[in-house]
Amino acid sequence: MSANDLTTNSPTANGPTAQTPPLTSRLYWALSDTGVMIGRSVKHATRNGEQIVVATMLPLVQLLVFRYLFGGAIDTGPVGYASYVIAGLIIISVAFNASNTAVGMANDLSEGIVERFRSMPMLSTSVLTGHVVASVVRHFISITVVVLVGLLIGFEPQGSFVQWLGALGLLTVFAAAVSWLSMIFALVAKTVEGASGLSLIIVFVPYASSAFVPPETMPGVLQGFVNNQPFTPLIDSVRGLLLDMPIGNSGWIALAWWAGILLTAIPVASLLFRRRSVR
Repeated sequence: MSANDLTTNSPTANGPTAQTPPLTSRLYWALSDTGVMIGRSVKHATRNGEQIVVATMLPLVQLLVFRYLFGGAIDTGPVGYASYVIAGLIIISVAFNASNTAVGMANDLSEGIVERFRSMPMLSTSVLTGHVVASVVRHFISITVVVLVGLLIGFEPQGSFVQWLGALGLLTVFAAAVSWLSMIFALVAKTVEGASGLSLIIVFVPYASSAFVPPETMPGVLQGFVNNQPFTPLIDSVRGLLLDMPIGNSGWIALAWWAGILLTAIPVASLLFRRRSVR
């Protein structure tokens, strides 16, 4: 958020005197603009049931397929396969939803609505924040559906309330990071289709992780990649917290990965948005 952005929020900024309003006034208008954009995007998300259905269908289908077709052939030790796989499918449901987020932002850019917003005395980057918050809402709807269906087919959580809160915290950071990465994909792509295609990067990387099978069962080279990419410590941490299993340093490693990605993606997306929207 730049000083210029905050200045454009105030009604007096475009007046004949063009005086800079007090900082409290600028912050108020910045928060007000952001709230309006969040409300707009959340309404679009909740009214578009198709997006929510699509975002949950693939993880649910995979949950049923792996539980009933492959689960009996995969050895996960003392943990039942339904309980083992649920953490990976939670992460995949969030990753799969990234495509909807990127497409939504790309649509705004292609339809000219962003130019209309920029012609108004408002915080320009509030458009991005609105899409991100709506995306996080969709993510947690998808997560809730996956967990509920998992409970019906054998998922047996053992974690305490505090452990569930820890898992929720990690998932919140992850969902926010994925949403901001989706903004970058939408801003880099030239078309809506291109934004959807770029977001598939996030969709497929979790498959090469500990989501479906223990990494130690994989070939050496693949095992090295799986153990050193950001999805595996996140999945291991969420699984351990939900099942009351030791997670070692996985939680801190996952937090470092995704908090770092989040803190990098926010300024990059904001910069790309300013450059893209003034073309």
